[in-house]
Amino acid sequence: MSDTPLQVIPLGGLGEIGKNMMAFQYGRDVLIIDAGLMFPENDMLGIDYIIPDFRYLSEQHGLRIRGILITHGHEDHTGAIQHVVSAFPAPIYATPLTAGLIEVKLRQARLLDRVPLNVFRAGDKLDLSPFWIEAFHVCHSIPDCVGFGINTPLGLFVHTGDFKFDPTPVDRRVTDYAKLASFSARGVVALFSDSTNADRRGWTPSESVIDGAFDRVFRAAKGRVIVSTFASLISRVQQVVWVSERYRRKIAIVGTSMAENVRMALKLGYLELPEGLLISPDEARYLPPNQVTFIVTGSQGEPSAVLNRLATNNHNTLSVQAGDTVIISAHPIPGNEETVSRTINRLFQRGAQVIYDPIDSVHVSGHASQEEQKLMLNLVRPRNFVPIHGELRHLKAHRELALQVGIPDERIAVVENGTKLLFYDGGRMEIGERVPGGYVFVDGNSVGDVTSSVIRERETLGRDGVVVLSAVIERRSGRLLCPPEIKAYGFVASATGNALLEGAVQAARRVLEEDNGNAQSKRDQVEDALSKLFYSETHHRPKLFVTVHEV
Repeated sequence: MSDTPLQVIPLGGLGEIGKNMMAFQYGRDVLIIDAGLMFPENDMLGIDYIIPDFRYLSEQHGLRIRGILITHGHEDHTGAIQHVVSAFPAPIYATPLTAGLIEVKLRQARLLDRVPLNVFRAGDKLDLSPFWIEAFHVCHSIPDCVGFGINTPLGLFVHTGDFKFDPTPVDRRVTDYAKLASFSARGVVALFSDSTNADRRGWTPSESVIDGAFDRVFRAAKGRVIVSTFASLISRVQQVVWVSERYRRKIAIVGTSMAENVRMALKLGYLELPEGLLISPDEARYLPPNQVTFIVTGSQGEPSAVLNRLATNNHNTLSVQAGDTVIISAHPIPGNEETVSRTINRLFQRGAQVIYDPIDSVHVSGHASQEEQKLMLNLVRPRNFVPIHGELRHLKAHRELALQVGIPDERIAVVENGTKLLFYDGGRMEIGERVPGGYVFVDGNSVGDVTSSVIRERETLGRDGVVVLSAVIERRSGRLLCPPEIKAYGFVASATGNALLEGAVQAARRVLEEDNGNAQSKRDQVEDALSKLFYSETHHRPKLFVTVHEV
């Protein structure tokens, strides 16, 4: 019998879509599963992406990170890997394709030689004492996806990763039902299972339905076809290859991350590409429109990605033409709906025909719906259940499914990031303390320096604008030496705005010409006067920067 509990600490992915990361801790030994990013929401101005807050691990002295296990190659599971290994350079374990995609990231971050990148396959067993790992294959929307059976001193735990039960996957490898059933026979202390589609009834359609949709679109397309999808979605690239070959179209890849990932998938044999089918974007420009397919990044409307730059006519080598067909083979990540809709509308304005789900089935989810989630619960039959990977509404919906298949409510834990779960001998589960588990914003080269308060300031600046006023007074007499100068950014325009700013100059001048204090005091009085004036005239409070110089 052990008095030491197994602690499970979700650091990302619970209560949100993205930045998946979970730690299993036994004594001083820690196992990490996934290290993902999350795309910023519309109001997170200037933010490139968000990573988990893993201070809880990095600030504890004496921890031994036994390994970082990665379930698959999507950004929401791998996108923070360079930040995590910079904090604690532990060995990484991934399947061949996932390892290849991670290698691209680490090379770009100049970290490839910093940590061991170990390759395993579904069915392999890994000894990361005191954890003994059994990897099993699951279907998703990218090849080489796995879940993990995690053997610990307190029993067996199962982490599904992202999954669905697809009978006809693109790579023809179905989920390992036998392994899941064997876990049940041995007894599972707790199941941690993907909740993303817990509010969707029925079964998620197979990836194979996309083949028919692509065929319909390509058959009808008279001009160029531009397909936008996630850079890591190699299975979707394969489907585009098949249909392009069928309709005698050459393929050009546009977007650095997409090109790197395709190159890696070809090298590892995860992408079948007939000789001569792939050409450069420059070569594609000289072919007739009905003989070209472009595969591009930007299915989430990211400002710097190719599709958005095409929509705004801001790409240096490619532009959308009347007669082009654009396929967006992805669903908007929650929070990105407005951005994606804006991109689609702009593409229509440029003369393209835009195809997206639900116009046609050019994308299906890679996540299990309700009947598949119940099947997973029935296959594994865990003593305890923890829904993961989803917003709170998804976690709550998954709880209801667990109740339906007979798991008692007291053995289900719906928790959000940072909430510890403790497991004791006999399979008892307890909800523990809350540790940091929020957002770490990445803004250019800045990681964690931009806080929520900075984001709120950016919102204020974007909403109300900025007014800058400067004045010079004589130090001894306090006399105003010249008229104040004023500039406004994002606040007012037109003749009415000019009149308002002129009124602000006069109000500032009246305050400054009074004999009432030093420069600091006058600065505060000018700021107060302008704030009242602007609010009374516009009902807005722009950010004011008033400087009063003494000479």
